[in-house]
Amino acid sequence: MLATAQEIYTQILGELSPNERLRLATLILNDLVEQPLSVINQSDTWTEQDQSDLLSFSSQYAVTSLYETENVDDEY
Repeated sequence: MLATAQEIYTQILGELSPNERLRLATLILNDLVEQPLSVINQSDTWTEQDQSDLLSFSSQYAVTSLYETENVDDEY
């Protein structure tokens, strides 16, 4: 069984088209809106998993941005 959101994304969601991922994100967010507030952790404390997710996302974004910038520069 998949243990983390990153594993689920990598193994399952990574294969979906951008439109399907957006549709799934909409479903997830709509489901969260319907949850009672007591179910959602609204603390200001960042867990180790939160920090790891942020680092992972930031790294992926930086690499993607750098790659896109290099491709634009190569075309001119």
